Amino acid sequence: MTRRLLLSYLSLMALVLLALEVPFGFVYARSELNRFSHTAELGAVTLAAVCEEKLEHGLASDLPQLARSYARRTGSGVVVTDRRGIVLTDTTTPTTVGRNFSSQPDIAAALSDRPATGISHNLAPGGKVLFATVPGTSSDTVPCVVRTLYSLDPLAQKVHATWTALALVGLGVLAVVALIGFALARWITRPLRALDHATRQLADGRLTDPPATDRGPPELRQLATSFTCTASRLQHLLRAQEAFASEASHQLKTPLTSLRLRLENFEPHLAPCAQHSLDEAIGEVGRLSRMVQGLLALARLENSATTPEVIDLDAVVTDRAAIWTAFAGEQRVDITVAGTRAGPVWAVPGALEQIIDNLLSNALRVSPPGTTITLATAPAPTDNGRTPPMAELHIVDQGPGMTETERQRAFDRFWRATDAHHDGTGLGLSMVQRLTQASGGDVTLDAAPHGGLDARIRLRPARVTRTRKHPVSRAGPPHLARAGSADQEHGQVRLLGDGAGSRARTDSP
Repeated sequence: MTRRLLLSYLSLMALVLLALEVPFGFVYARSELNRFSHTAELGAVTLAAVCEEKLEHGLASDLPQLARSYARRTGSGVVVTDRRGIVLTDTTTPTTVGRNFSSQPDIAAALSDRPATGISHNLAPGGKVLFATVPGTSSDTVPCVVRTLYSLDPLAQKVHATWTALALVGLGVLAVVALIGFALARWITRPLRALDHATRQLADGRLTDPPATDRGPPELRQLATSFTCTASRLQHLLRAQEAFASEASHQLKTPLTSLRLRLENFEPHLAPCAQHSLDEAIGEVGRLSRMVQGLLALARLENSATTPEVIDLDAVVTDRAAIWTAFAGEQRVDITVAGTRAGPVWAVPGALEQIIDNLLSNALRVSPPGTTITLATAPAPTDNGRTPPMAELHIVDQGPGMTETERQRAFDRFWRATDAHHDGTGLGLSMVQRLTQASGGDVTLDAAPHGGLDARIRLRPARVTRTRKHPVSRAGPPHLARAGSADQEHGQVRLLGDGAGSRARTDSP
């Protein structure tokens, strides 16, 4: 903003200088030309009177000396003709003596007792000259005509010097205005820079350096005061929400766990006909527990401002595929990794693992035995200047898929398909979308080309890498952690198993 303010000051001053100096320069050049013409005409009139006197006394032989003397004194060229236009003397071209110049316009006008003054390109060799042609008019007839020729180079040099002086003055004024404008712009924008710095701090989660409220224009001081009050209020609300999430996480887990234990204790004392209802109640308590955990996880995620870091997408995909392969094998479902290396991407720490785990959990719910879940990575394409290039990860299953309406609503909180099982919470895809957006990317659900669902995650690449074939992983390591409890380093978020696209009952891992 400092640069724009400075440019506005300089542009305004430049317009003022142009409006003042350009007309002044043209007026000065015009006045100098008029003065020069008037001086030349007066000199020619004086010389014509002397030449007329010489001719009246029969001293025509003195005219060449008189003309040369005048020419040396004034730096001009002199031509004198008689009453018929015959050249008596010419200091510029002596060979024209004796010629008849009565046909030339300025000589003809002077012979008709009309002085002529102007600029011509043809009266003297060497370019443009100022001429002043006047008659001797002390008698009724025109006894002689005097033409004086002046080079315009001295006048042009004088005018150019004036233009140069005006330009230097203008540059000097602009330099002074630039210094003053820069100081003024810095004074005006200093509170704005402080506000920008404070806004960035607030976006990172905590305002440690509030903007000063006693600097800059009054309007910006008031803005800084309002911003500080607003930021303080927001920080107070965020701390209150964080405290609520922490307390609720502890206070809600204990009674839910106790309720489940009490329900399980009823099992030996119930009639066989009530066993099914007890199982349903225990399942609902478990789903309620997962839902509470999901809501608390989303609250912590929305209240925290985590900065994305460079993460190796290919390594994370390979690792998660290896962990989930054994669980998929129990359902006779294959997990493969394909595509080309995507390279490093920007992502919130721990987000990629949670995204992949939730999407694989949903895909495994709906995948029939004998099918394959494919994790395909693709590097960022070449930047076409219209849309930023994004690396992609596709998680494609061969289940029944989802309708277009269901795909549009799948990311809504608590939404599940009408034929989904009741053990889902409807929060998994919502968390996937929130984690992807926090990483600076996006996620979409598309219909797979050969049936099923294609979950596409797009993330910002950290750098462009040369593509090469990604190794395919079909078997996991012998030692596997419990995938159904994908606790992450950041937030300890468990898989929510939202079941939004579930259409067939399978035991979730």
